[in-house]
Amino acid sequence: MSRKLNLFNAIKSATARAAYSTGKKRVVPDKSRFVATSGTYPQGFSVSGTYVGVKKDSTQLDLALLYSKKPCSAAAVFTTNVFKAAPVLVSKKILDESKGSGITGIIINSGCANAVTGEGGKEDAWAMSSALDQAVFNETHAENESKTLVMSTGVIGQRLPISKILNGVPDGVKVAGSDHDSWMATAKAICTTDTFPKLMSTEFTVNNVKYRIAGLAKGAGMIHPNMATMLGFFVTDAPVTPTALKTILKYAVDRSFNAISVDGDMSTNDTIAALANGAAGGEAIDVGSEGYEILKQEITEFSENLSQLIVRDGEGATKFVTIKVEDAKTFEDAKKVAATVATSSLVKTALYGEDANWGRITCAIGYSGVDVNPEKTSVSFIPADGSKELKLLVNGEPENVDEARASEILANEELTIKVTLGTGGGKSTRFWTCDLSHEYVTINGDYRS
Repeated sequence: MSRKLNLFNAIKSATARAAYSTGKKRVVPDKSRFVATSGTYPQGFSVSGTYVGVKKDSTQLDLALLYSKKPCSAAAVFTTNVFKAAPVLVSKKILDESKGSGITGIIINSGCANAVTGEGGKEDAWAMSSALDQAVFNETHAENESKTLVMSTGVIGQRLPISKILNGVPDGVKVAGSDHDSWMATAKAICTTDTFPKLMSTEFTVNNVKYRIAGLAKGAGMIHPNMATMLGFFVTDAPVTPTALKTILKYAVDRSFNAISVDGDMSTNDTIAALANGAAGGEAIDVGSEGYEILKQEITEFSENLSQLIVRDGEGATKFVTIKVEDAKTFEDAKKVAATVATSSLVKTALYGEDANWGRITCAIGYSGVDVNPEKTSVSFIPADGSKELKLLVNGEPENVDEARASEILANEELTIKVTLGTGGGKSTRFWTCDLSHEYVTINGDYRS
């Protein structure tokens, strides 16, 4: 063995020993408190989650169904990845052809993404859509007349065991229900590396009529706008026009599902869909109507909370971090700065190590591509417990930071990093991210095994 190689191995061995002896073990927080134990669900929707054999483990549900016998207004936002998965292409075509009207269901499988699977993959996605149409309404539609949106999640580059899925659809319809257990099974059926099912519901009132929203999402890794490796949908029994639903969804997603990041990787399958069947009655909610702003606010807040569950479940994550950017020239500038800080591997590893290395934050701000003035920029840590913020940089001047206090803040599961750009523009945004841990590498190093 050469002297050079001996020296390299000695350095590598010493480095590994030092890391082992000085490193702190970070414990992934218990996330069971985020699992819904009850809910209030929209009228007219039936859902189910069953096992059909896409996944190897028969204890893991892998087929989710949702349908409404009352036709729905529908809208969706899809991944911008060039390698769009077959179900993305099919769902987009269904919405384009229908102009967002008359949609009756969603079918989702987990365990296989049906992405980069060529023409055969598209045929499989169309077959899934038709299968739910047939099972619920006993109708067989041509491709351009299908009423069911399609989603898939899992390993990329593999064909679906389509016969198992198609054979399982009628059984899924038979056991479909509208109670909490049915909704929870549906949420579990779309999970892959998720550690908990993500299900939420809420109520709101427009013109003295009570409406409900329910939604679920999956995602833990490969999360980055625009969009992330997430699937999700929410449904409401409010009467909403397709135009109103589309504009509201775009507004809400920009401030929620497109304002989160776990690891900076964008997937091929990302889809967030919204359906409204109007089963609760009342006047139609359209752009400019009295209920439009109420619904927009409700859906935006709902989307923020639902998308945050994805970040909280970030693969190997031990921290939930809000990046708050204030006083930017535009909303777009604020979001770009926030996203750059949120996706910096150096910032994320410092958060994992509970190291108050705020220079990494300013570095990320500086290469964000936004025109910022270093002499007007301020950075702070804001504790989640409501105690006093810790100022790190004020108008370009570094503070005499209390390192013990900084470590105390970073030891908590949640915190906010506040960035004030001092432009006078007054625009702000929030972005949600997590730390980057050793466990993230472990999970993704053997994802397919």
